Amino acid sequence: MTTATQHQIPLIRRMRSLEVRWILPGQLEPVVAGWFARFPAWVEAREDSYLADPPLGGLSVKLRAGRALEVKVYQGSPGILEVAGRARGRLECWEKWSFPCGPPGRGGVDRPGWRPVRKLIRRFALTSGHSGAGVPGPGEDAGCQVELTEICARGQAWWTLALEATGPASLRRNELEATAALVFAQALPGSLELGTDDSHSYAQWLTSEPSAQPRPRMTTLLYRVHRQRELAAFTTVGAGLCALWLFRCAFCQAASRFPGTGVARAT
Repeated sequence: MTTATQHQIPLIRRMRSLEVRWILPGQLEPVVAGWFARFPAWVEAREDSYLADPPLGGLSVKLRAGRALEVKVYQGSPGILEVAGRARGRLECWEKWSFPCGPPGRGGVDRPGWRPVRKLIRRFALTSGHSGAGVPGPGEDAGCQVELTEICARGQAWWTLALEATGPASLRRNELEATAALVFAQALPGSLELGTDDSHSYAQWLTSEPSAQPRPRMTTLLYRVHRQRELAAFTTVGAGLCALWLFRCAFCQAASRFPGTGVARAT
């Protein structure tokens, strides 16, 4: 009988979500933190690193707190979230793969192209029906997470408010809209209204350049063909990255069992 604990190859987590995010410059004002504090939230401080150069378009690659590699693929926008007089933002569909990894090696995320972002996150979650708020957890039930985060990036202070709905595709938008109605039932302090100009994903925000020239316009049909090809390519890249990472984990596991060989022995 084997009593030693067997090391398992980490399993990839795959998740689909509907999200909206606003990112604004400057320090988070205490009155805004107080506005958010009416919901019971848990707090987390961490540093994430994003692969921002070269720009990857609809693909986002992030090293989460040095413990997980996340690959997100943009799947399009179903429209605009609008809470009259309070907030207006771009809804985005994402598909995400996440799997554990070790800390980066020498020069890892300090290499050119990676952008570190320090975060102080306040987050709560509402399950389907908004029966109560609590710490988010895994599961297939419909629900929506809400976060208010202080950011330090590019040597400057920013803050962001985001909503992320998960669960069955047919319920995500309803969950997000219902949660937004609850969150914005009380107006933001100082008559602040969130708009589409501030509505970005982290990847879009980090790679945006104010001096960038606008892209040439496409016809609707040409744009759709372009997006289909782009999404198919991004999905293939994401799956390929995950497969390569699994192979690396399996090889390292075998090498750690039998030092000096790099491969597992036959039993």
